[in-house]
Amino acid sequence: MRRVVSLGLATLVLASSGAAFAQSKTLETVKSRGVLHCGVNTGIAGFSAPDDKGAWRGIDVDYCRAVAAVVFKDASKVKYVPLTAKERFTALQSGEIDILSRNTTWTMSRDTSAGLNFAGIIYYDGQGIMVKKDLGVASAKELGGATVCVQTGTTTELNLADFFRTNRLEYSPVVFEKLDETLAAYNANRCDAFTSDVSQLYAERLKLGNPAEHVILPEVISKEPLGPAVRQGDVGWANLARWTLNALVNAEELGVSSKNVDEMLKSTNPEIRRLLGKEGDFGQGVGVDNDWAYQAIKQVGNYGEVFECNLGSGSRLNIARGLNRLWKDGGLQYAPPIR
Repeated sequence: MRRVVSLGLATLVLASSGAAFAQSKTLETVKSRGVLHCGVNTGIAGFSAPDDKGAWRGIDVDYCRAVAAVVFKDASKVKYVPLTAKERFTALQSGEIDILSRNTTWTMSRDTSAGLNFAGIIYYDGQGIMVKKDLGVASAKELGGATVCVQTGTTTELNLADFFRTNRLEYSPVVFEKLDETLAAYNANRCDAFTSDVSQLYAERLKLGNPAEHVILPEVISKEPLGPAVRQGDVGWANLARWTLNALVNAEELGVSSKNVDEMLKSTNPEIRRLLGKEGDFGQGVGVDNDWAYQAIKQVGNYGEVFECNLGSGSRLNIARGLNRLWKDGGLQYAPPIR
């Protein structure tokens, strides 16, 4: 016997064994459709942008590929939906996309009143400010009276106001809906400075005629924990989204990569065996087969592999791991255990 308790969009099934798992309406929809709809940025190097052949690349893109590998055992079964900052939450809430993986900051209001559930933190970032070297500014605190180009509908716009208010400085925001418009205005000298997440500043600086003529000021004026999000109300889908990310982080910590994952299937390490589905029924807890994490790691890579090829030493951005190192290496990346 088992007892089924309806919880709106999710149904909780309580088995006689005491195990509980959430049936996911979104997972059923995605499986039936045969493709994952993933909301991404309209184009930011390292996170989500089409390459010269039109294929989407980036850390946010690879996360979506990992989810598709978990669901379909095929990382290619993703439809990427490019969204502006203004469009992204409406697209998720309306069901146009199944998951939002678009360099989005996890905040309290978004996690409550906006109706989102964040799956975790894929990148620890912070907001910075970029200026032209010939402006002669060495600190953001020297920008009193400046005009600053900023994208509207973002935490970036709010953080900028907080920074100038806290430091009792006057400034004039010059706002745009799209990132490309914001950067173009800065490049055309319509404003003195351009602000965004530090990682995004590195990416956008590459688009300028001579990147060396622009400097990113030393102040980091906010915390920007970036992560994928799903709609509230579907516990099962939120679990799958969360544990896909956790699996990639755990894999790096355990030394399991896309290159050695097949060999690791023979491991006697109980943590590795649980991760790869050789012990336990952990896949069933998120509505998929027990080789769910194996599929994601084999087809996409562990967290470290994904970081390095998109943002780190294997990319044009060459951003240091910094806070995004594993916790055991002095960083903040940490995942709960699979057990």
